[in-house]
Amino acid sequence: MQPANAHSKLRVADIMTRNPVTVQSGQTLRAALETMDAHDCHHLPVLSSSGHLVGVVTARECRLALRLPELVRDDWHEHEMIDKLRVRDIMNTSVVVAEPNTFAQEAARLMLLNYATCIAILLGE
Repeated sequence: MQPANAHSKLRVADIMTRNPVTVQSGQTLRAALETMDAHDCHHLPVLSSSGHLVGVVTARECRLALRLPELVRDDWHEHEMIDKLRVRDIMNTSVVVAEPNTFAQEAARLMLLNYATCIAILLGE
């Protein structure tokens, strides 16, 4: 058994998703949900046309925007707003960020303080 502080030196770089799947802010909710579905994820970093991080879109935000009780593919796939709403319309622009050398415990603390379900890891920004 490891001591309680065995993970205290763990850095975000040791556990982060490298090269995450992203969406563009102008893409439709259909594109975002299909991307989440294809990559089995629930959060997508949102990039501007110039490639800068401008937000995060989650499956929950998509579900709420479509006013669905659950995010079941059969329900959202034919929803009347799926091709009208854009990612920029519903994304969260208050993104919690950290650098790769941040201690994992600090990243977890930031997530808790900000009620965030994900954190963006940026190099030198």
